[in-house]
Amino acid sequence: MKITLLSDESLRLDGLGGSLTIEAESPDQSYSPFHMLASGLAVCTHSVLMSWATNAKIQADDLAIEVSWSFAEKPHRVGDMKLTFEWANLPKERVETARRVAALCTVHATLQHPPTISIDARAG
Repeated sequence: MKITLLSDESLRLDGLGGSLTIEAESPDQSYSPFHMLASGLAVCTHSVLMSWATNAKIQADDLAIEVSWSFAEKPHRVGDMKLTFEWANLPKERVETARRVAALCTVHATLQHPPTISIDARAG
């Protein structure tokens, strides 16, 4: 499985299982915390879709996920994310079901219903 950093605000996940690799399209690009956030969503969605595809007997070796995001202010944060899946082997009549399945990803649900976050500090 490979994650390719497409830009500072987008990435693509390709491939099946195995070791996860991360590549950038240019040497000056680094893997940011925002890429990590999007990677979590991409890998989770890919996993859910692969599981469904196996049960539905749909070939999924060509499944790819792209995630892009943009920022919002006050406070500075990721304001929106867009997930797109490419899947040539997916029959057209199964696209809407696949979209519903993709939304079952736990990371997707977490982003839609954010957890409470507490911050503790320990010094000395």
